[in-house]
Amino acid sequence: MLRHYAIVPAAGSGSRFGGETPKQYQALAGRPLIYYSLAALCRCQRIERVWVVLSPDDRWWRQHDWTSLGHKLETVFCGGSSRSASVANALSAAATAVDDDDWVLVHDAARPCLSQANLTTLCDELADDPVGGLLAVPLADTLKRADEHLRVARTESRDGLWQAQTPQMFRYGLLTRVLAEHADGTDEASAVEAAGFRPRLVRGDASNFKVTYPADLLLAELILKGRVEP
Repeated sequence: MLRHYAIVPAAGSGSRFGGETPKQYQALAGRPLIYYSLAALCRCQRIERVWVVLSPDDRWWRQHDWTSLGHKLETVFCGGSSRSASVANALSAAATAVDDDDWVLVHDAARPCLSQANLTTLCDELADDPVGGLLAVPLADTLKRADEHLRVARTESRDGLWQAQTPQMFRYGLLTRVLAEHADGTDEASAVEAAGFRPRLVRGDASNFKVTYPADLLLAELILKGRVEP
């Protein structure tokens, strides 16, 4: 049976969030923001190990107690200058533990509201997929194209448009190869697409949003406090 592993790249600073403390260590309901992403992955019975990828000069990680997350969690201080570099470095560090056909789920440190139901759906729907895929949601809002004066130039059709989320789940061998060849993508799926493959979209939900600005922390806290999972 193929195994499942997870990688959480967390070597960035979250510049749009602001502040001296990196976004992943901002407080959310009494814990660092990244704790909730790691907890969701460590809790998933299918996932055997979770690698969190930190900057070599990270000085915040050791200021917190992570023991409650259990034995699955492993830290690797090999973060790169970009998301793809951090993931590629983590894949290299995992080479002795993972087989080419095993699944790797890459999840954002700043998506704290990932549910076990969404994880189960992702793993189930991609179990026999030849490529892999990602959680995503269809765009619901009307899209406006702005001109240089911030006036509406035109309304864009949202037909067929989806908002990408994470985790993004691909085979270890495939993901390693495509990131080596296409390192300039914004996520793993874009590298897989650049290599000529077509990742599958697995419908998630809006609660699995990415914390980008300080105001997003309140919404995330409300979602987490209102959630009851088995």
